[in-house]
Amino acid sequence: MPRIASAKKRMRQANRRRTRNRAQRSAVRRAMKQVRTASTAEAAQNAMKAAERLLDRAARKGLIKSNAAARHKRRLVRVARGKG
Repeated sequence: MPRIASAKKRMRQANRRRTRNRAQRSAVRRAMKQVRTASTAEAAQNAMKAAERLLDRAARKGLIKSNAAARHKRRLVRVARGKG
């Protein structure tokens, strides 16, 4: 445990950020999985919209890199089109 006040604050901030990032990252993964496991083309398209929104937000917030978000979106579009 840190003794210095600034180190304590950094620890609190890191814990908050870690929990937030973990939740956001798992939400993105869950949305991508829903696109892959969608049973119909319509369900895949709806899941794709949600996943695209989450990926864009994650890239904007710095959770993942923008090229990684673009790569995931490109691959998901290919999967979603194949459902039809």
